[in-house]
Amino acid sequence: MAKDNSKQLLFKSKLTINKRASLPKIQSGDKIDYKNIRLLIRFISQQGKIIPRRVSKVTFKQQRLITIAIKKARILALLPFKNNENLFKLKRAQIAYEKKYLQDLKKKRKEKKDRKIREQNKSKEQKKVQSKVQNKSKEQKKVQSKVQNKSKEQKKVQSKVQ
Repeated sequence: MAKDNSKQLLFKSKLTINKRASLPKIQSGDKIDYKNIRLLIRFISQQGKIIPRRVSKVTFKQQRLITIAIKKARILALLPFKNNENLFKLKRAQIAYEKKYLQDLKKKRKEKKDRKIREQNKSKEQKKVQSKVQNKSKEQKKVQSKVQNKSKEQKKVQSKVQ
């Protein structure tokens, strides 16, 4: 039994490997390029190392392109070779701010579009009401003209009778 305990101490548990399993996948619109720092930061660990393919769950081709892009970005000083915690936090905060800004912008655009649609619907309803009022007034005019015609005919008839 003592041997079994000693063997268990030497083995790593497999649960610790799956720490970053919830990484966002690369979307179809994302371009893997050294200029796309927002994408590359997602594949760099806290220590500044490139996250392996088995952890990030990307294809072999994507991992190769990401690695090449990260290396180019490091050479061009867009990314640090060794990760500076403050810089890393700053970049993450900047990305979060940009995401929030874009979401707010989308909300504002949607609200503006909805408001415009509501105004258009309101103006359409007002036009319908106006056309109904106009139709009623036209009908009233027709009725009045008919009444006038009848009164004229009655006067003619009365004048003939006299």
